[in-house]
Amino acid sequence: MSAPGRPKREYRSAKRAGDSSSAPGRAKREGTPARASGRRVGVIGTGAMGGGVVQSLVRAGVATSARDIRTEAQALAVRHGAAATASPADIGRTCEVIVLLVVDAAQIETVLFGADGVTTAGSPNRIVLVSSTVDPAYVAALAPRLATRGIALLDAPVSGGPAKAAAGTMTMMVSGDAEAFTQVRAVFEQITGRLFALGPRPGDASTFKIVNNLLAATNLAAGAEALALARAAGLDLRQVFDVVAASSGASWMFSDRVPRALDGDYTPRAAAKLLDKDSGIAAALADRLHVDAPFARLAHRTFAAAVAEGCGDDDDAVLIRRALEAVRLPGR
Repeated sequence: MSAPGRPKREYRSAKRAGDSSSAPGRAKREGTPARASGRRVGVIGTGAMGGGVVQSLVRAGVATSARDIRTEAQALAVRHGAAATASPADIGRTCEVIVLLVVDAAQIETVLFGADGVTTAGSPNRIVLVSSTVDPAYVAALAPRLATRGIALLDAPVSGGPAKAAAGTMTMMVSGDAEAFTQVRAVFEQITGRLFALGPRPGDASTFKIVNNLLAATNLAAGAEALALARAAGLDLRQVFDVVAASSGASWMFSDRVPRALDGDYTPRAAAKLLDKDSGIAAALADRLHVDAPFARLAHRTFAAAVAEGCGDDDDAVLIRRALEAVRLPGR
């Protein structure tokens, strides 16, 4: 069987300027591909990203069920048009495609193999998309455990933030069984703006995501440090942002997080504990592969310190606030 990434090259360049004909999401505005598939999709974990996925699926006319352990998160998914379920097992019984957007591997274990987990439903011929950011080795080991129950796994982490998830324009990286990829391609088209097919091995897509999130974590930590230096030097921080955003020091994280930090807007969008987790996974992966990764370790220590001080549930831009508050200005 051919790897899913080989014949799907168009996904890599679908969003180039002027190239709209091959964009994977173009047909999704009418919702016809997913309706034609007749598949019900279950989303487990309807927080910032999962809630956005629910919105995109419902808007496209996809029959969608939702489950979250937090009452308020599930209620919001229902208000967006999803059917409520009482447990992951209910998702397993009623949904052919199951998207996991929970926090970590421990939660994946619970929703799949716990007392009311997906696998207790005893329903084969399901396709599980692991869209949480977890250790690649965990995902690779998870695939055969599900296969023994007749369930296919696609390693399918996502990126782009809640706004893009809700707009159906987030980025998704996918590796795993080619047949399963083909079967859920119509679903992918409803929830992504960029879809990267990355080969047949579960774990590979998660490795891509960890590489990305290592850069996100280090960029944010370095940005917070740079702003602290600028503040100590007496520079206008908004001018610093303008200069950096137009220069070689710019990054997506800097451009996204700094303006709202300077506005004092720390409304939680991406919790600091998530990049603590992800940078820790990156550092551990580097150790296993015998790669010296001092920046991964430094970023992990920076986020771990924020979590230890009670900022884990705060928006990750809290790193900027903490760095600025630590600056000792003259006369203070």
